[in-house]
Amino acid sequence: MTTSAKQRITLFMKPSLAKYARAQAILEDLTLTKIVEKALIAYLPAETIIKKEEF
Repeated sequence: MTTSAKQRITLFMKPSLAKYARAQAILEDLTLTKIVEKALIAYLPAETIIKKEEF
């Protein structure tokens, strides 16, 4: 997948949270997708390492 490719997902959230996110997107002249992407980038660590445990 290239860096410009997008994947459609479905999120379930409180209606009030979606409303506030839409309002913020309008204020920042962004799409709701961009607002969610910005929030996830700020929240998630720069790198995630998953190690398989040895038994």
